[in-house]
Amino acid sequence: MTPRFWRLFIWIIPLFSLLAPSRPLRDIITLRSESLPFTPTDYHIATVTDKRSGAALGLGQWFTAANQPAALVDLPGGTANGIERFVRHNIRQNPNNRAVAMRLRECRINETAKGNRVDGTFTFAVTFELLRNSDGEDQPVKLTDFRTQGQYTRPTSQTQVVEQSIRQSVVAALRTFDNYMKREGKGDGRLATQIKVNLVDYIHNIDKDSDTVFYSLDRPLAWSDFQAPPRSGSRYAAEINPNFAYEGRSRVVNGVVELTLTIKTYMLKSGSWVRPVALNAYSLNHEQRHFDISKIVSERFKNKLNPDSLSIEDYNSNIQYQFLESFREMGRMQELYDDETNHGLNVAAQERWNNRIDADLKMYGLRK
Repeated sequence: MTPRFWRLFIWIIPLFSLLAPSRPLRDIITLRSESLPFTPTDYHIATVTDKRSGAALGLGQWFTAANQPAALVDLPGGTANGIERFVRHNIRQNPNNRAVAMRLRECRINETAKGNRVDGTFTFAVTFELLRNSDGEDQPVKLTDFRTQGQYTRPTSQTQVVEQSIRQSVVAALRTFDNYMKREGKGDGRLATQIKVNLVDYIHNIDKDSDTVFYSLDRPLAWSDFQAPPRSGSRYAAEINPNFAYEGRSRVVNGVVELTLTIKTYMLKSGSWVRPVALNAYSLNHEQRHFDISKIVSERFKNKLNPDSLSIEDYNSNIQYQFLESFREMGRMQELYDDETNHGLNVAAQERWNNRIDADLKMYGLRK
């Protein structure tokens, strides 16, 4: 009988150890609900994430009994989850507004105890980021930071001041960010919601001594614009090097990026030349058509710069890409023109190109 009794005793001990109460891994602080004195109008806090080193330790440690060791403490579900729950329950938000992420960088309790007295410090720091949707993914754009630190003294048995310090810090961060959005939201390009494009042609040819001739309906080319000496070794009778460029400036007004682009189609006198044999109207027309082609391509470039083709967050890169594509198009079209007309020697081909170019110029309102 004895062996059976001892076998039964050995199995019963683990059963009682499983049923015995155990101390929780960490204490929990639940933030009280609070009526906040503001309502977001053009954004919502979409997520709260923990970017702290040592985030697994929660809020840190606190003392809840005299002459007892400190205990780990955290918010329900973890620090970030507890703050996100507080935001969700206490701020009326419209999920259709711009999404903002709240990134925790510091959120830490640091306490020391002596007898029944506890001295504590709570440090809180967050970064607010705008979540822009690009190709189905949220791309974060940093907006602003917030940091605060508070000190307190309390009896070990009274922990309300800790919850109050955490809650007040979270509310202060949210209120500061709301003020930031109201103050900066209408003039910060990162927060713009629309883009408006204003295209301007630069056609000023006021200075007759200038080396630059800008394309203008009222200013056709003249042989006097070809001022460089003929290029040594060239078999051609004349040469022009037309080009186009753009200058841009932007400002943000009431959440709209107002983009002004000035388009310049031009030729340089110092880069253009003619031999005496070509000083006639036919040859000048051939060179003028090179200038016309640059203008036509610049008009096509302008047509690509509509709000639907420009992203608010990266419109400069969008414009530069379209410019480079148009610049390559201009080079190809100029080469095709010279190849098919044999640099103006093929009269029939030259006439076809004259008609083609005139039709394009009329389409863009540059010929009647």
